[in-house]
Amino acid sequence: MNRLNPRVRLVWAARSVVSAAVLGTILALAARFLPFVPREVVALAGVVLLLGVVHALLRYRSWRYEVRDDSIYLERGVLTRVRTVVPFVRIQHVDSSRSPVERAVGLGRVVVYTAGSRGADVTVPGLTPTAADDLRERLKRLAIRAEGDDAV
Repeated sequence: MNRLNPRVRLVWAARSVVSAAVLGTILALAARFLPFVPREVVALAGVVLLLGVVHALLRYRSWRYEVRDDSIYLERGVLTRVRTVVPFVRIQHVDSSRSPVERAVGLGRVVVYTAGSRGADVTVPGLTPTAADDLRERLKRLAIRAEGDDAV
């Protein structure tokens, strides 16, 4: 089983910081301009920040993926464990992408688009750019090979 790059914790923690900052700003404005909102409610942003950072750390510990003979297997989840198997014959195309935060910490992700229902696409985050490109190319080759095996 492959683990994600540890720097992905920074990406996930940064999202928590942004969420807490937005929430804190909204609550501070509400406490300032609305007389029925207590000033202590701004501390809720700190709780959101703390929970978000803890969630990022636990999420990293639970995230694994593996490229198998006929599928890619993903295992993740903090409160609810999710195990996903995507057969190569179901893969339609594969992308690698990098958000600004991921670029800042030297990471990227691979998105696997599948045939079937909406929302069936899967993402492998927390990869170095080289690892993301290598995984994308490997999955592409395996999907093309599987398509040939499954052809009628």
